[in-house]
Amino acid sequence: MFDTDLLLSDKKLPLAFCVMKTDLSIVVPAFDEQDRVGDSIRKILGFIESEKLDAELIVVDDGSGDNTAKIAEEACAETPGVQSKVIRYEQNRGKGFAIKTGLLAATADIALFSDADLSTPIDELSKLVDPIRTGEFDVTFGSRALDRTLISTHQPWVREQGGRVMNLVIKTMSGLPFLDTQCGFKAFNMVKFRPLLDVMKIDRFVFDIEFLFVAKRHGLRLAEIPVRWADVEGSKLKVVRDTRRMFTELALIRKNARNGIYDNVQDFGV
Repeated sequence: MFDTDLLLSDKKLPLAFCVMKTDLSIVVPAFDEQDRVGDSIRKILGFIESEKLDAELIVVDDGSGDNTAKIAEEACAETPGVQSKVIRYEQNRGKGFAIKTGLLAATADIALFSDADLSTPIDELSKLVDPIRTGEFDVTFGSRALDRTLISTHQPWVREQGGRVMNLVIKTMSGLPFLDTQCGFKAFNMVKFRPLLDVMKIDRFVFDIEFLFVAKRHGLRLAEIPVRWADVEGSKLKVVRDTRRMFTELALIRKNARNGIYDNVQDFGV
């Protein structure tokens, strides 16, 4: 079952819909991913079918300038037995905005987002989802740092060392105790996490940190979990640009916390 939503100027215009609540929502953000989004969607939908999961797939096209949305729609339509949708808006807003859009569209009480390159294989899903389903944790997130033997293909040495330095900066400025906040594989108890999305302000590079920072601030139980991971060519990370942006956005998170921005959550209960 496939439907498409179009978002323009933050207004959602449903073109066709048939919404059924599922047990799990999988969100995949995509920006200029026409070369691999189709294969990634087929892998995810194939996994859902083979494992007989009660799950939906939500692909969010973050204002791509290529055929990402068209290819995503075609790939979703190949598996009509799995509920799926493609959401697209015209202006690029950032990966964080795309993921928040997908999470808000999710019908399930548990949601997971995965990078479009599937650098963490989708069959690692149960490592994150099961601890939420059993009530042990509220937010779980994949880590490359806890067990580096699970990394099958490493990043180039310079970039990997740079990532370690960035993680140290993140820990220092955010106060979060985790070793890897940037892995694109995270899951949420949406009953508890959805209300927090209203106070999130970061749309781009450090949105992951804001997610974890605000969740921890509100007493949600967080777990960093080692997952399999492989470096995939085609990263859109720009070291100079994104390092500067990281410092700016980390400072904004600290400022928002001091000003009580993250405390004004409606209908929240732990």
